[in-house]
Amino acid sequence: MNNISKRNIIIGALLAVGIIAPQVVSDAAEAQKNKELDRFNQGIPVQLLGINDFHGQIETYRKVNGKQTGGAEYLAAYLKKHEKQNKNTFLVHAGDIVGGSSPASALLKDEPTIQVLNKIGFDIGTLGNHEFDEGISELKRLIDGGHHHLTGEFEGADFPYVAANVIDKATGKPILPRYVIKKANGIPIGFIGVVTQETKSIVHPSAVEEVEFMNEKEAIDEAVTDLKNRGVRSIIVLAHNRAASHLDGTSPKGEAVELAKTVNDEVDIILGGHNHTYANTLVDGKLVVQAYAYGTAFSDIDIVIDPNTKDIVKKSARVIRTFHEGINADQEVKNMVDIYKAEIAPLVNRNIGTSATPFTVKKDASGESALGNFIADVNRETMASNFALMNPGGIRADLDAGIINWGELHTMQPFGNRLVKMTLTGGQMKEVLEQQFSFTDQKVLHVSGLTYSFNRHAPAGNKIVNLTDSRGRELVADKEYTVTVTSFLAFGGDGFTVLTEGTDQVTGPPDIEAIADYIQKQSEPIIAPALDRIKVQ
Repeated sequence: MNNISKRNIIIGALLAVGIIAPQVVSDAAEAQKNKELDRFNQGIPVQLLGINDFHGQIETYRKVNGKQTGGAEYLAAYLKKHEKQNKNTFLVHAGDIVGGSSPASALLKDEPTIQVLNKIGFDIGTLGNHEFDEGISELKRLIDGGHHHLTGEFEGADFPYVAANVIDKATGKPILPRYVIKKANGIPIGFIGVVTQETKSIVHPSAVEEVEFMNEKEAIDEAVTDLKNRGVRSIIVLAHNRAASHLDGTSPKGEAVELAKTVNDEVDIILGGHNHTYANTLVDGKLVVQAYAYGTAFSDIDIVIDPNTKDIVKKSARVIRTFHEGINADQEVKNMVDIYKAEIAPLVNRNIGTSATPFTVKKDASGESALGNFIADVNRETMASNFALMNPGGIRADLDAGIINWGELHTMQPFGNRLVKMTLTGGQMKEVLEQQFSFTDQKVLHVSGLTYSFNRHAPAGNKIVNLTDSRGRELVADKEYTVTVTSFLAFGGDGFTVLTEGTDQVTGPPDIEAIADYIQKQSEPIIAPALDRIKVQ
């Protein structure tokens, strides 16, 4: 007598005496039936481990809920630990892996970040807007390898990059493969890459003059058609596009969420990026996931593929923080990072001055931050202008109290922008400030020499009120004023196109040199300024 027959006799006896109910038997029988079916048609489990917006933060840590997270050696430890859970694991990233990097990566032309990802064993990546910061040639050098006059020969990435919507203007073809096909137990899985079309307006025009950015949905759908023709039914998109949701998956929003609503339904999963936040949500049957930024978290996505249909039939995700406690750093990667740090130590360890208070990028209700106000003040003083405007995206880390070294300043402002003084009228100044509210994400500039209020509920173009200088004098629409901005803003970066109209432009020192020089000249420790320049009505 086999086990199933014995089980049925026992269940019959228990039913007869009323020990178990018929519904329990029904549920148990269904479970046993499914178990027996799975023996003949078992799904193939696959795991995706994903990161986004790492920004070359190989040696930096950040606190989350009072606990240390991040650092390449801890990210590596987590990824290697989780990779062991499934032989069919793919490590992927959704762009901005470099750019705005911390000194150990940036000063070595971001080669260390790629070498770390090679060591961890990444399988696929896509482009973010910051991969374009140094132009197309440097983008391709980091991927394919090549020579740099400062660092010598570089081997490039050991894994492919995909980008379906970045088109070479000269050839009309994508600059990288649109997708790559990987296999799990012989079943093909397609990985498509796209980057936000916003890239053309948030990097220097010269960096992207050779390419154009195709609509993400159209690029994805074309790639999906190709993949389907090749027999691929399990399709994942690596999209450097915004995604967000509440922790329970409710209130999904962002461009990646809109893509999920509109792209071909053969797409199963979209990994988002760009806005450095959390997403784990189901939209139109597609899983949309994003794992914060800077290596402080990663996404762990579990899928099951039907071996008959070759399609993904189950999918779920977790976003896991890389807390240091409870896990040992990966020693191989730590040794690599220590070598990079030693190479740049003479420069980054140079003491610049002292801070009496911490300067944070944390914004109040109006969008002001202590660090943003301080940088704007330094820039205005350096260039001797009436006003200064500072884009918040150009500030990447807090400045702690105590001794300040050069490396901290570089981590805080890593983009190598120069200061630019220009002339604008009072009317143009108001137009610039009105542009803050014309984007999908509100972008409130840090200001110096200005005070104003804004009404969130007023119609577009009329939100700014009570615009005065620091002495309380109202700006005159046709009067000329000087304003200092970063070179990024001067060419209309972040969509502030009014600044391209500025006349009499004068280029000043690099932003990091300006702030280092200012701090070095202070006889007393620097103190964070008040948040009293912008009010919300």
